[in-house]
Amino acid sequence: MELIDLHTKKIMEGCKARAREVGLCFHDETLEYIVTNRDLLELSPKMMIPTLYDYWVHDVEVLKEKGKYELYPVNPYETVINTRPAISFYNDNNPDWLNVMIFYHVLAHIDFFQNNLFYRHTWDYDFTGQALSDKRLIAGLRSERGRWVDYVIEFSRSIDNIVGYHDELLNIDRPVLTRRKKLLDFYFDKFLQLIKRVKTNEYLKEIERYNDCMRKYGDLGEQTFFAEVFKMYPEFETVFQKSLMEKSQRRRDLIQFLMEHSEFLNKEENRWMKPVLQVVRNTSIFFQPQIRTKIMNEGWASYWHEKLFLQDDRINGHEVEFARVHAAVTAMPHIGLNPYALGMLLFYSIEEKAHKGKYSYEFQRVLDAEQRKKFDAATGQGQVYVFEIRKTLSDSMFINKFVDQDFINQHKLFVSGKRLNKKRMVWEYYVKSRKADDYRRMLQNMLYHPPYIEIDLEKSKDGSLYLVHHFEGKPLVREFISNTMIGIEYLWGGPVYLETSEVERILPFEEDSGDFLAGLLKQPEEEKEPQIKWQRVLYSMENRKLSKKAI
Repeated sequence: MELIDLHTKKIMEGCKARAREVGLCFHDETLEYIVTNRDLLELSPKMMIPTLYDYWVHDVEVLKEKGKYELYPVNPYETVINTRPAISFYNDNNPDWLNVMIFYHVLAHIDFFQNNLFYRHTWDYDFTGQALSDKRLIAGLRSERGRWVDYVIEFSRSIDNIVGYHDELLNIDRPVLTRRKKLLDFYFDKFLQLIKRVKTNEYLKEIERYNDCMRKYGDLGEQTFFAEVFKMYPEFETVFQKSLMEKSQRRRDLIQFLMEHSEFLNKEENRWMKPVLQVVRNTSIFFQPQIRTKIMNEGWASYWHEKLFLQDDRINGHEVEFARVHAAVTAMPHIGLNPYALGMLLFYSIEEKAHKGKYSYEFQRVLDAEQRKKFDAATGQGQVYVFEIRKTLSDSMFINKFVDQDFINQHKLFVSGKRLNKKRMVWEYYVKSRKADDYRRMLQNMLYHPPYIEIDLEKSKDGSLYLVHHFEGKPLVREFISNTMIGIEYLWGGPVYLETSEVERILPFEEDSGDFLAGLLKQPEEEKEPQIKWQRVLYSMENRKLSKKAI
């Protein structure tokens, strides 16, 4: 692995200048390395972070990928990681014209990393430097504690998908509330709604009265407003003071809870385990936004590499090669999902609709299909709108908001189904639905969605830990439950209970009646959705023995 040469670096700097001209925003400093395909195999299990801590699973993944590579050699074009400065890796045999395309793709990724709000917690530090410090910490502990370090890593990694990522975002740049601001928030958010439970019209009157006081009395507006509040509700001041005295209970994810409340981990001889848990948690928090913005991130990069590459005079004579590579990357499959293609098409669609004013109320009122096609308010705001979308959304919100029926119809998208053709005794795929609701539902089911698990303090008695899985239609993977709960039991130092939902039974379908000939002449039936009955169950892990009962 080595830095790119000066000739290639000059190409990159030229790409940076052109990217900034169209509005992409990123730091000046970037590092680009030339690597071989086998180097990429070594880095991939570590999420392309060269300084990430060593762990035996990484070595297993490297051996597995090397075996695959021997049978099916591939030639990845680039990889970029969200560090300070941003680091990207390039294949050692890329020609200059291909590097131009790839550099634009990488710069769009960097722009996304450094401007999308879901990456806010990664903006203020260099993760590669932190990872190197963590690696040295774990190496030092491993030299003292041996294989027990790997046990702790394995146990904590089994629950690192349920870290409190959104809570971390919530606490970033949270403003310090003054007493006056706390008083105002408490009155409108808690006192009126939760304690007094006033009617909606009374609540709105209070808001209007507050606004009137602020308009009439300026700086004395809030003082005047609350003078009247104290007259109407003499008990308000006492209730407010009591709320200030109550200790705020900040939510803790499972790893944080174990570090703070596990008697086992807080014993003097076991405290060395807590930094290991913290390293695993911090690493998971760092990578959470990349998992949750895959479609947007790759779509944004593909959208810009196509636009900028076609405007770049340095690629004259290589248009056919570009078309071949670009088509391979952004082809939209009939079955399955290509995040590059879907994200790119959505950004183009958003730009076009925003430019024509199709996100306006005026357009929403148009019901005629032909008029909707011809509608064009010529706002000129397409580019402004896509940059705002890049800044504020994740994949889930992106899909829910912009995958509409017009988009489905424009690109002839559909949800495919699979059924058994009993006449020919073969499986066949068919168009199951062309509705936007069904397509969105399919996409949402493909997105990263970790289980929602909370600690029930009331049921955690006699040194036990009681976990509640809030069921959202997807059961936990049963074969992982035993090993995961063994790890939690070890880290907690006592019995662990897990309340979740599992399939009680699948209700059978009624078979169609009819003679054999009629059955042969019938068209193959569409795949039917199974009817499932769920039940709550309680898993118990005590002394490394798992048991289960219905509740």
